[in-house]
Amino acid sequence: MHLEIITPDKKVFAGEANSVTLPGTEGQFQVLNRHAPLVSALAKGDVVVDTGVTKQTYLIDGGVVEVLNNKVLVLAEAIL
Repeated sequence: MHLEIITPDKKVFAGEANSVTLPGTEGQFQVLNRHAPLVSALAKGDVVVDTGVTKQTYLIDGGVVEVLNNKVLVLAEAIL
């Protein structure tokens, strides 16, 4: 799936990912390839991106995620 992590200042990540783990307001959840459409608020916490080769972690200060047509867009308030 294609993943983008964007803050108001810059694009932090853009590329293919096998999975992404996100800090939802009601707890942590994971999005996998071909996930159902979803929009969710995000809390402060770690976004873990698994590309199959590496795992990258970004600490965000809240935001919103949209999953649609095998594309994941994370709009983060800030990267801490």
